[in-house]
Amino acid sequence: MLQRNYQMEISFSKYKELYDILIPKNNKWRRMKEELDFSFVYDFLEDSYSKKRGRTAIDAVVMFKLLMLKTESGLSDEGLVEMVNVNMEYKYFLGLDPEEINIIDPSSLTKFRRQRIAKYEKDEEGKIIKTEDKSQELMDMLISKTVDLAITKGIIKKKNIGIVDSTHTISMYGHVTPREKMIKVSKELRKKIYQLDESMKEKMPKKREASGLIEDEIEYCNELLKVILEDGRYVEVPNIKETMNLLKEVVEDTEYELEYSKDQDAKIGHKTADTEFFGYKTHIMMSEERIITAANITTGEKHDGKQLETLIKKTEENHIELEAVVGDGAYSEKDNLEYCEKKGIKNVSKLSKTVTHGNGKNKEDFEYNKDAGMYVCKAGHMAIRKAKQGKKEDGTQVECYYFDVDKCKHCPFKEGCYKEGAKSKTFNVKIKNDTHIAQMDYMKTEEFAEYYSHRYKIEAKNAELKNVYHYDQSNACGQSGITIQGAITLYLANLKRIYKLEAEKKEQNID
Repeated sequence: MLQRNYQMEISFSKYKELYDILIPKNNKWRRMKEELDFSFVYDFLEDSYSKKRGRTAIDAVVMFKLLMLKTESGLSDEGLVEMVNVNMEYKYFLGLDPEEINIIDPSSLTKFRRQRIAKYEKDEEGKIIKTEDKSQELMDMLISKTVDLAITKGIIKKKNIGIVDSTHTISMYGHVTPREKMIKVSKELRKKIYQLDESMKEKMPKKREASGLIEDEIEYCNELLKVILEDGRYVEVPNIKETMNLLKEVVEDTEYELEYSKDQDAKIGHKTADTEFFGYKTHIMMSEERIITAANITTGEKHDGKQLETLIKKTEENHIELEAVVGDGAYSEKDNLEYCEKKGIKNVSKLSKTVTHGNGKNKEDFEYNKDAGMYVCKAGHMAIRKAKQGKKEDGTQVECYYFDVDKCKHCPFKEGCYKEGAKSKTFNVKIKNDTHIAQMDYMKTEEFAEYYSHRYKIEAKNAELKNVYHYDQSNACGQSGITIQGAITLYLANLKRIYKLEAEKKEQNID
């Protein structure tokens, strides 16, 4: 049952005045509590709670606010609950009395993410499957609310430019299996213990033989945690305690995703021809004032330019009229130029060498990576080299991309793509120099240069998301996990920007 009494509770605490003494009026958590209406959380999650059975749930707004605090702090669930016990601005934001402690069990946060925003159930064979995922809906709603707030406060122009780019987030497990992640964290935990007391080596559980079974590693980690807890001397040592909390979360998340050998949703993406990452991309559009107006999360191998139409539509749904979109060469492909022309939106992106993506066979299975200047196949493998073939004069020139044939031989998607026994695998793209003549002319204008001068802003925004909100790595498994994290991250980033612009506007009015 969904509890709705969060904002109606009356406090009789004799320590309430401490908040006015300790927390400034301009503190962002204080402002968010006093100025924002979080009742939308109730409506959004109404169908996620049973109306007929079960205990009354912990207030949904409190749970949502805890996710906000977790996103900014970068703490584990248990570490966050402990921080709330001693942090007065966190308590005030949550609507707690100063003396309140241990308001929830840390596992409730995990359940909130998995059972309220993304739902999982067991099928007939006992496997855990995802039955509903409202994470992208949550992201769209939170961005919409902040854009509406910016419009209401008069700090964003309703006719604006959209600056686009993507930022990558590494999977919670990186490019390793959950078993490898548990081995790494358990090793780190043992090392910290031994630095304080080498005699603990005799008490630690014996390591399993290298069976390769994830169940064996889960069992070992649970035994390791049990030994440390029973000893009792180290559980309050801060760096050991946080590592223990992290190991418990990894074990719990792995048990939940036991049928997977790694984060099945994440894919390999490429930043350059020589560097790769295992995870996701967050595709962002923001305004000239650096307010994020739309976002979409995909797996790491997806091409940035393919997301432009979606970002434009979402921005327009948030009541922003676009006069131009500004991006790098990834957004200059033919379909995007034609779409923007049809919408009356100027496409301010510089042409890359290969912009007519998808002229070859099985074109839907290949994505162009503008950073590496190479195509990536459906399996996530990048071409190893390229060469031009044909004659430019008669219009038959193509760019030929060569893939590692040894990988193609064993690829799960080879049917219809790789011919058995073939000594090479290529993908050809026809070069059409005349397709973008108009764009080439536009790139020479002062207007193009003026619009394009705003592109640096989104690079700074991406850096902020990673450095301030820990968005360089996912804090949960799967696409729903990263999307929930992304939703809260972008919500906080927009609120922070709105408050800053509002303060600047007040200063200008005073002057």
